[in-house]
Amino acid sequence: MNTALQDNRNVVTLVIQHKVRAEALAGYEAWLKHTVSAARRQPGHLDVNVIRPEDGGRHFTTVVRFSDASLLQAWVNSTERQTLVSQVLPLLEEGDNTQVHDDPEFWFTPPSTTAKQPPRWKQALLTYLVICPMTMIIPQLLAPLFARVPQLGGPITGNLIVNLFVILPVVFYIMPWVTRRCANWLRG
Repeated sequence: MNTALQDNRNVVTLVIQHKVRAEALAGYEAWLKHTVSAARRQPGHLDVNVIRPEDGGRHFTTVVRFSDASLLQAWVNSTERQTLVSQVLPLLEEGDNTQVHDDPEFWFTPPSTTAKQPPRWKQALLTYLVICPMTMIIPQLLAPLFARVPQLGGPITGNLIVNLFVILPVVFYIMPWVTRRCANWLRG
């Protein structure tokens, strides 16, 4: 279990921002689909999220997570990605803008460098609303396992197991999804 927790500390996020030319949106969508598929095949790839523009906008943000900085760097420096970037450049107004984040608070980092970070109270409230139900549901779901194997349900091992099943989904799936859904509220 320590190895899994240590590996999660190395997770890095690549944020790619593109402003697509109006006449190139269809071509960009095709390129994006191909590129996302290529990224998913890379060693260490964890997930990818594409944040599409609202109502006729042309700013796309793609968030790609890798299990390790060296694996992300290998993808960024690969011939395959360099070829993909050279293919997309004619479709863009402002080039291929990338940032790498290894900060665990990246959930709340705005995708644009011109945007400011949400107030701490909003971050705390959103985190509470996600974590609180998880801490009530997960122990109930694991109770049958702990009943069958009492050694796992002890005060230390039980807490470690429950925390693992709360933290991993929250960090990798739930918080990224929730922050995208609440982006307007967080910015307001």
